[in-house]
Amino acid sequence: MPKPTIAVIGGGVAGLAAAVTLAQANAHVTVIETNHQLGGRARGIEYQGLMLDNGQHILLGAYRETLRLLQLTQAPLHETLQRMPLALKVFDLKLQAYFQLNAPAWLPAPLHILAGLISAQGLTLHDKWCALRLMVWMKLHDFTLADDETLAIFLTRRHQTQALIQSLWEPLCLAALNTPLQQASAQIFLNVLRDSFNQQAHDADILLARTDLTSLISTPWADYVAHQGGCIRASTTVKSIRQTTDGYVLITHEKESLFSHVIIAVGPHQLKHLTKTLPLLSQPFEGFSYQPITTVYMQYEASIRLSDPMLGMVNSTSQWVFDRGQICGQTGLLAVVISAHADLNIDQTLLAETIHTELTQLIPQLKQPIWHKVVTEKRATFSCDAKLVRPHNQTEYPNLYLAGDYTAGDYPATIEGAVRSGITAANLILQRS
Repeated sequence: MPKPTIAVIGGGVAGLAAAVTLAQANAHVTVIETNHQLGGRARGIEYQGLMLDNGQHILLGAYRETLRLLQLTQAPLHETLQRMPLALKVFDLKLQAYFQLNAPAWLPAPLHILAGLISAQGLTLHDKWCALRLMVWMKLHDFTLADDETLAIFLTRRHQTQALIQSLWEPLCLAALNTPLQQASAQIFLNVLRDSFNQQAHDADILLARTDLTSLISTPWADYVAHQGGCIRASTTVKSIRQTTDGYVLITHEKESLFSHVIIAVGPHQLKHLTKTLPLLSQPFEGFSYQPITTVYMQYEASIRLSDPMLGMVNSTSQWVFDRGQICGQTGLLAVVISAHADLNIDQTLLAETIHTELTQLIPQLKQPIWHKVVTEKRATFSCDAKLVRPHNQTEYPNLYLAGDYTAGDYPATIEGAVRSGITAANLILQRS
């Protein structure tokens, strides 16, 4: 049997994870990416002589597949990632008070989370009792619902207080699912809690990249593929796909290439442009909508420093603030993340001024920023809605697969979700070849 020739269309995280998996098995793989830069929605950008990211991402200790690929292709993880035990610190701009939860890493899971809730600051005894009761309920029910529902309805049914929802569950939902509570899938949220809180204590650790995401992910993963004999074709757009008796012909501006297997690793909104000749895939995914993420970089004088590398904010435009001086040595640079927001309806300068005013509540001595940079990804993630039907990796066409964080799986639109999907698509080829 001839060795399969495999094309991966899309050089984002899912496509690169598929390519690394195939390359590790010595398969003949070609990655085709329309942009000059790999990484998709997880890539570095250069501004003011610094390497930033198109969005501030975090990893979790439970992201086992992502960490495995990083370990395979990267320098030692302690050099590339800053690992912190779970510590949530959220500032309420309206109440001028902090909610704080620290999970003692020396306790096994899930006792470390229970201990963290008991000792949490900014919650009443009633709040803590409600949170503990919910954690016990999730454990007893194996973090599984009989029927999916929105997270807002689920939390109300489980008697969670407004203080708990605002200070704990909603920030976690926005960080993990990038979807408002009123739409978010409760089951997908429980999946993330199950993997983060219920297995090993370090699964709940927060991991922050010490460098930009291009240097962390796409460059070493692409280098690994090339070193294993694979091919990376950037700045190359696949115009269409034609099925033949021998596989699939990919048509680009430069040439036509025949492959026995194809993994399409682009967003669902991009599929219709690729699959006009494949009628079973030509219809867009009607059930999918999308959520934006805006990251506002604020450069202050080098002495500016937050009390923690990462802080949450509620009753504010800002939701999460990252101190890139503590994370990656970019002193005085704060990255403010606004997830799943409606149209901000103000220009970038006014948005930066709003963010600055809110940050002065955290750092009263804060002077005007030296510069700011606003980065908005309008389709940062699919909206992880309750009861959303997501497609499987295997399509109705032989040897044609889908990969992306939107495919069927336990995870929302995260780096780990994309990695798992890419690995699954690659393994389907390897198992059948």
